[in-house]
Amino acid sequence: MTMAAMNDAMTSAPGKGRKLGRDLAGLAAILALAVLGYFLFPNNLALLTRITAIALLVLSLDLVTGYCGVATLGHAALFGSGAYAAGIAAVHFGITDPLLMLACGILGGSLAGLVCGVVILRAHGLPQLVLSIALIHLFHEFANKASSWTGGSDGLAGIAPDPLLGHFEFDLWGRTAYVFGIVLLAVVFTILRLIVRSPFGMLCRGIKEDPIRIRAMGASPKLALMKMYVISGAVAGTGGALNAISTQVVGLDSLSFTLSAESLVMLVLGGTGSLFGALTGTIVFMFFEDLVSAANPFHWLTMVGALLIAVVLFAPKGLYGTVAGLVSRWWGTFR
Repeated sequence: MTMAAMNDAMTSAPGKGRKLGRDLAGLAAILALAVLGYFLFPNNLALLTRITAIALLVLSLDLVTGYCGVATLGHAALFGSGAYAAGIAAVHFGITDPLLMLACGILGGSLAGLVCGVVILRAHGLPQLVLSIALIHLFHEFANKASSWTGGSDGLAGIAPDPLLGHFEFDLWGRTAYVFGIVLLAVVFTILRLIVRSPFGMLCRGIKEDPIRIRAMGASPKLALMKMYVISGAVAGTGGALNAISTQVVGLDSLSFTLSAESLVMLVLGGTGSLFGALTGTIVFMFFEDLVSAANPFHWLTMVGALLIAVVLFAPKGLYGTVAGLVSRWWGTFR
């Protein structure tokens, strides 16, 4: 992308108006789906809250992989760090206010993002993947060994958050946790849309496409990517804290390689380099996984694998990217 194109993209008033309209429409769609899910699945709000927490993880992964081109299979380290930070704050330090627990999760995820960024950004391509896999295993093993703080393989239990804002208790039906999660998702999504459209976001896209040219222009690709990694850690930490608050327990599965791999699968399924794609992939994958595992508990992985192969072969831009492209061409034809 040339500097002229970047300037045009940032200064075109009609373009900004259209983008704002799409953002508002997208945010309205998220809230509409949330309300619909609340009334359609009143007895399964725990699953919907879990989807919301994982959606924050996939959004954070999209920042570094989709927008910056950093290959990673260890992003659950940021999510799990946020979850354990919120859980440890509650269990060991008596910080049980949900908003303070959320702040601890954001801080924990940001610090994990800084550590992972320092290590992973020292390499490129395949070595990056190897480093990310090594990091997620190190984080997992550290949490397992530090059992006096994390509960080890038994998990960190005894998390009892206070009522939200002093009035809304986290009940057994999960209504408060679900509404809290949706508000967090809407706020984070809005902030991320502003970030990826900002000059900083455009710089990160330019680094993905041509880092040598960006460096020749006087910018520091590594510094920009490090900043994005910390932002990504904050978003993943938000998801981890939400998961700890809603389930009131933190297990080693929040730091698992499986969660990292599944989050990457969700991102590819929805479409990389698109926040809407990240949300789409998360919702489709987790609902599909829940349905087929209940219908066929012995062969559900085969069905999930078949879905992924079909999407990669016939919709290489992901579900959201493919549908958006078709709608754009249809609209251009009949406009």
